[in-house]
Amino acid sequence: MSAASDQIFRWKMHPDRMVRDLFGVEPDFWQEEGLQAFPTTQRMAFKASKGPGKTCELAWMIWNFLLTRPHPKIAAVSIDRDNLRDNLWTELAYWQQKSPLLSKTFTWTKERIFANDFPETWWCSARSYAKSADKAQQANTLAGLHAEYIMFVLDESGGMSDAIMSAADAALASCTEGHIIQAGNPTHLTGPLYDACTRHKSIWKVIEINGDPDNPKRAKRVNIEWAREQIRLHGKDNPWVLINVFGQFPPSSLNTLIGPDEVRAAMKRYYREYEIGKAPKVLGVDVARFGDDTSVIAPRWGIQMLPLIKRRNIDSTQGAGMVAREWDDWGADGCFIDATGGFGSGWIDALAQLGKAPVGVQFAGKAHDSGRFFNKRCEMAFDFVDWIKAGGGLPEDDNLLAALVNTTYTFKGDKFLLEPKDDVKIKIGSSPDEFDACMLTFAEPITAAAAKRRENRSAMPQQYNEFAEMDALAATEDLHRGRSR
Repeated sequence: MSAASDQIFRWKMHPDRMVRDLFGVEPDFWQEEGLQAFPTTQRMAFKASKGPGKTCELAWMIWNFLLTRPHPKIAAVSIDRDNLRDNLWTELAYWQQKSPLLSKTFTWTKERIFANDFPETWWCSARSYAKSADKAQQANTLAGLHAEYIMFVLDESGGMSDAIMSAADAALASCTEGHIIQAGNPTHLTGPLYDACTRHKSIWKVIEINGDPDNPKRAKRVNIEWAREQIRLHGKDNPWVLINVFGQFPPSSLNTLIGPDEVRAAMKRYYREYEIGKAPKVLGVDVARFGDDTSVIAPRWGIQMLPLIKRRNIDSTQGAGMVAREWDDWGADGCFIDATGGFGSGWIDALAQLGKAPVGVQFAGKAHDSGRFFNKRCEMAFDFVDWIKAGGGLPEDDNLLAALVNTTYTFKGDKFLLEPKDDVKIKIGSSPDEFDACMLTFAEPITAAAAKRRENRSAMPQQYNEFAEMDALAATEDLHRGRSR
């Protein structure tokens, strides 16, 4: 056996050595556990907290299989095309560039990695399915793939359907060596990752990865201060913390608030004035917290949300002037401003100087239906979504659509709880300011007559507990707030 062949054989049996030799890095303890088990383990699942380096581990295993098996076929799939492209596929390119051997031997393209000498029979392909695909269409992503040496890699499998796993399992029946490797966050109580960790655990090697700041074996790449902060802010039993910090399945799965088709349908609806009738006109104002965020005014007239007004880099005086002009020009009956963290206080004070009485809303404050919703933010979001489902009309706005369909909810105890706003921002690439402004129009029930009485009593800003007298009028607004659920 030549020296080169001997080296390849050693790397085949000890992938952790390959990582050290080719890339010059030291794997974390859980990464080493996975690499050492890989050669002799047909099914491996990584149940992970947020940010431990699981995509890196998958990339190392793919390169090991490509380099050390003859004419292998590897199919890599994720929950959607963008996720695969931006994470695992980019990670594969990163590690190839770290190794002169891999760079010389293989070619990386946007859809395929192949051996230069055997491009038709020695490869790894990026597989994807449409977000709207049903189970049969998802299964077809991996169906029909056969080889002596075959490997399936499922990234973010926590959100995949069982159909994907069934297709991968079928290919193991006729191969010389086959592997199914999956990794994901434990967000759902169904699907391939959940099954591997529960009812099918006897046939899976499950590696649990967490960022618990008190665990000496925690994943080092998870920022310990961030983990402590999340625990302090939300509590150890918070489902979001269980998933993202401790890498544990929550008591119930995370769910999206509303689907994209429902939002797009709402954005095609537009009600004329005679259809709206005498419904109140309400302004919701989300004040930008940081330089890259946007201050947004959402005007809602009963069942119709009008086009959103957006401005960047404006101070309290400018913002208050903008709101006051819209208030007067449109004849609004009330205005709700996000006062969370004090960011909206300057706007509220400046509006008071202009003779307006906006209502400051604390997103973390107590919900009216406190037996159902964990806080005011969650209650407003559900009211907004129920209003959409009941026939509300929305303006065409890509940022609003992205925030609506990417915001998830779960439970704290038996109460609905939304995922943190900062995590929605990470997912969609911008702050969900449009969503916040729209949901603020549902902070309190309001009528035109009551709004005029409130303005006549005082020009000072009021907190929403001043609306006790509005409870008797809530039934009128219920048509638009979706309280029929």
